[in-house]
Amino acid sequence: MGRLAAVDNAILTATHGGLIKRPPPLLVGVSKTHSATTIEEAITAGVHAFGENKVQEAEAKWPALKARYPHVELHLIGPLQSNKAADAVALFDVIQTIDRPKIADAVAKEASKQAREITALIQVNVGEEVQKAGVLPRDLKRLLDHCRDIGLHISGLMCIPPAGQNPAPYFALMQQMATRHGLKEISMGMSGDYVTAIRFGATMIRVGTALFGERVA
Repeated sequence: MGRLAAVDNAILTATHGGLIKRPPPLLVGVSKTHSATTIEEAITAGVHAFGENKVQEAEAKWPALKARYPHVELHLIGPLQSNKAADAVALFDVIQTIDRPKIADAVAKEASKQAREITALIQVNVGEEVQKAGVLPRDLKRLLDHCRDIGLHISGLMCIPPAGQNPAPYFALMQQMATRHGLKEISMGMSGDYVTAIRFGATMIRVGTALFGERVA
């Protein structure tokens, strides 16, 4: 995959020139709408983590892929409904979109029931957009405390900054919130802004178009 080499080079350059000195972030290839064949090519090329938006779509292709490639990590990066929590916990290794107590409760219950260790991140509506999922920054502590109370381990935060705006202030806010709450993971940055995200301390970046090309409709 020629695109992977370009993304890897951009990651290394941004990491070395970043405001925060950290190891390179985890590259999460956004494989939604892409076929199992395309995903397999990316795995062979060296991508070890992938993100899917919908539980149902992931269920159609990932069980077979995970059976063949057990080292690959699968992330849920789209909204989760509580009635899909059991399926999500069974299939995904990381759930990046905990955004309210009801979802936290459902994931914690299923993780305990299935005896699975799930890595969870809280999605923050960092731009406070009414149409976007995620907890508001001012409500983050309350949700984080709830997750800790019920035994759901939260390792970090995830965000999607407002489209068409400079993402840097939002990424800086994410880094500040993660530091304030003692969270080590920050999932931020997509194909158009992952270089900026890395410079502000992203530990995970979610890259689709830059890695796979234009999305299949």
